[in-house]
Amino acid sequence: MDDQERRSMPLFSIGVVKKLTELTARQIRYYEEHDLVHPERTSGNQRLFSFRDVDRLLEIKNLLEQGINLAGIKHIVTEKEIVNSKDVRLETKKLRKMVRNELLFETGKMGKANMLQGEMSRFFH
Repeated sequence: MDDQERRSMPLFSIGVVKKLTELTARQIRYYEEHDLVHPERTSGNQRLFSFRDVDRLLEIKNLLEQGINLAGIKHIVTEKEIVNSKDVRLETKKLRKMVRNELLFETGKMGKANMLQGEMSRFFH
């Protein structure tokens, strides 16, 4: 399990999150209503928050303390998500290119480059 998966695991009840963030339950639910955090739900409908959710709530709290309103916070959060999404896509594209080049190099040494290139072309566009 990598760090990203660990940070996304729903672990904390709203009571623990209140202590960690010094926010009220009402504030936390309000930010959830406005799609700023997305806690998981248990079968009993209890909210469970991840480390990422706690980080997001702390970021919201910090931005509010700086005088940024909720609309501004939503904009900032959305822009960060877009940038992160683009970074992930770029890294995926780079990784695919590296794998393709390595496969072509290795099979080229064995004289099978054309065969593999035809078979693998559907994976690399």
